[in-house]
Amino acid sequence: MSMFSGLIRVMERAARKAGNRLRRDFGEVEHLQVSRKGPADFVSKADMRAERTLYDELLVARPGWGFVLEEAGIIEGDPDKPRWIIDPLDGTSNFLHGIPHFAISIAVQEPRLDGKGWGDVTAAVIYNPVSDETYWAEKTRGAWLQDARLRVSARRGLSDALIATGIPFQGHGDFAEWSRIYGAVGPEVAGIRRFGAASLDMAYVAQGRFDGFWESGLNDWDTAAGCLLIREAGGFVSDFRGRSNPIHSAQVLAANDVLHSKLHKILANSLK
Repeated sequence: MSMFSGLIRVMERAARKAGNRLRRDFGEVEHLQVSRKGPADFVSKADMRAERTLYDELLVARPGWGFVLEEAGIIEGDPDKPRWIIDPLDGTSNFLHGIPHFAISIAVQEPRLDGKGWGDVTAAVIYNPVSDETYWAEKTRGAWLQDARLRVSARRGLSDALIATGIPFQGHGDFAEWSRIYGAVGPEVAGIRRFGAASLDMAYVAQGRFDGFWESGLNDWDTAAGCLLIREAGGFVSDFRGRSNPIHSAQVLAANDVLHSKLHKILANSLK
């Protein structure tokens, strides 16, 4: 991993430390499946423990940086310094059901030069504790899995494309909107997948495993790292109208340039 800059090394170390704990907790969850009380409470504890580990590690490594945390919310830091955007356990439902597909997502966001709010995401790590895979990216330095360079898929035809999505669920997302998009995209593509962890869906797009991805109603901590990974792997990330921001969470559409424009057309038409 000699490629790693000091910053990525810090992020990876924190993710591994939290990930080791999550792996152990995941082993426990699989046993808890049978208990009547249900493992939900245990999982929220695992989630908070992972977040605490990440917070403690990163605070020591970069004093004064702020945090955007799924559980603890926004912790303001020095306004002239970057901030961390962290999801300590993306794929909670998978974790809860003993399905080995979840991740830790960490991104670094810079303050805007004009002092008005937050700008670009400049570093990202998505760590899968079960497979021990570290996806990482730094602005202008490309996207990587360990020390292998990542590129988005080169497929040009929707009929060959495998597209990932997130399906709305209880209390989250817009079923009517999702159904319209699914109805329009489904007949055009080779397959649609729903794996239950947006950060890994986006890492897979960067890696070329998935050819595209759409979802709405996410949070910044779900997508901040994934947006940078896909862009650094040569892909496009926008909202459903095609507008581009540093982080997309309310609406995400990601693919290579050709498929992005084809998918964007389908989405726009389906939502008219």
